Amino acid sequence: MTLNLDKNTTGLLLVDPYNDFLSEGGILYPHIKKVSEEVNLIENLKSIVQSCRSREIRVFFVLHRRWRKERYENWKNYAPTQAKSRDIKLFADGEWGGEFHPSFQPQNEDVIVQEHWAQSGFANTDLDMLLKKFGVTKIILIGLRVNTCIESTARFGMELGYEVVLVKDATAGFSWDEMNASHDINAPTYAHHLLDTKSLLKIIT
Repeated sequence: MTLNLDKNTTGLLLVDPYNDFLSEGGILYPHIKKVSEEVNLIENLKSIVQSCRSREIRVFFVLHRRWRKERYENWKNYAPTQAKSRDIKLFADGEWGGEFHPSFQPQNEDVIVQEHWAQSGFANTDLDMLLKKFGVTKIILIGLRVNTCIESTARFGMELGYEVVLVKDATAGFSWDEMNASHDINAPTYAHHLLDTKSLLKIIT
């Protein structure tokens, strides 16, 4: 399938660019550090975001629900990752860890999507509605984490009829086992295009 990234039909989904993931001192930074450094994650994310903005491809901030005590009290069926997020106060609302990394601050034309509760940026949010309102039919997935929010959002997007572009070195996991499973085994079942940053930038520019 030929990939044509027209600005009128393409959206960039920047998933969870929080300090807790991307910044030294963040709660999950020690887990993501090794792989993110090996793929040059921060620079790749910056290059893609900057290139998309310069070509008027709209950026959508697809965000995990920030922790607040009342948001996770008295649930009857926590998923394991939700229980862990509750316990470590991940992406705490109003705290540094729940703020965006300094390199990824929203601009005027960007869209902030409702925060998702678990892993899919589509489930129980307004992402699908917003993409349709802006005429987006193709979604580029970058950000974190490769085998959770990236994969779940991309799968859901494929199910909804979007053309899915996954950028291998613009996401990261806690290990190369996670990366390899997501890219080599799972991605071919939902991604229409599996590219690296260099290849994507050639198409955009």
